[in-house]
Amino acid sequence: MSISLCESSVDVFVPYLGNLSILLDHASAYAKAKNIDPAILLNMRLYPNMYNLTRQVGEANRHAVIACALLAGRAPHDFPQAEPDILELQARIAAAIGFVQGLPRAEIDGAADKELVFTFKNGATRKFTGRSLLLTFSVPQFFFHVTTAYDILRHAGVDLAKKDFLGPPK
Repeated sequence: MSISLCESSVDVFVPYLGNLSILLDHASAYAKAKNIDPAILLNMRLYPNMYNLTRQVGEANRHAVIACALLAGRAPHDFPQAEPDILELQARIAAAIGFVQGLPRAEIDGAADKELVFTFKNGATRKFTGRSLLLTFSVPQFFFHVTTAYDILRHAGVDLAKKDFLGPPK
């Protein structure tokens, strides 16, 4: 039995993006309960040279969207450049979910051996096959950023557990 690229991308990214949005609900509730500005949480980071929570969420979105767009042969969804609050981050997550779910599954599944080029923010490029892009780069990147967002919130004192990261049982 084989697993398709769509099952390994869209069907993995979507539930974890949803979980990430729920983590932001917890952050919002925590900020309200503790009477702190939510921007304090959004600007937190685990170490001075790491991205803050806002960027971690943005990078998770970006890796999901770009991977699926490249696999489907489509232009990726563009996100606003303005600095978001929690509600805007959640709107961006919802937009990412809608975008990847709207891509043609057959084209994603057909991209396993297709040569793709990932362009980094600095303009550098790296060639992959569809399979290697997804399995050795995009999925690990995605989970790195989702996990780091979770860890920032835990470090800030937001009451989270592994079940919040994993989401409800399927």
